[in-house]
Amino acid sequence: MKLNIEKMRHEDWRFVLSIFKEGLATGNATFDTDVPDWETWDHEHIQEPRLVARSGNQVVGWAALRPVSTRAVYAGVAEVSIYVANHARGLGIGKSLLKKLVARSEQAGFWTLQAGIFPENEASIELHKSCGFRVVGQRERIGVLNGVWRDISLLERRSPLVGNGDS
Repeated sequence: MKLNIEKMRHEDWRFVLSIFKEGLATGNATFDTDVPDWETWDHEHIQEPRLVARSGNQVVGWAALRPVSTRAVYAGVAEVSIYVANHARGLGIGKSLLKKLVARSEQAGFWTLQAGIFPENEASIELHKSCGFRVVGQRERIGVLNGVWRDISLLERRSPLVGNGDS
């Protein structure tokens, strides 16, 4: 499969939304239970970088960042969202997207990326580890999804390029 990782465009939204819905359906991708509209999603995610994986004209995955805080001291810290279409999983698309997201985030000045992943989502944990993330802890019974208490594994990646105490 020929793959291009590109900047997400507004017209990609319907594909991004469809792939997000597939992730919601698994029950192991997110605490979200509702599908956002464009305005909500756009407001919650950092403008740059936002990426899509495109095979021909088809979007087969996407990745974006959310700020972890509005406080200025955390301006270089963001939470990763990455989703791959069901039919395209296991083809290396997630790794290509995450590597590009890491590189673009560093260019944008981010020094720490984090991900909260359900422990049952072993593929996502391994994907993040393969791109330089490490498990920093387990948050037990952190939230309720569909009436069930869920844990998350907290992973982070520190950039060697920025945010290492230099001023």
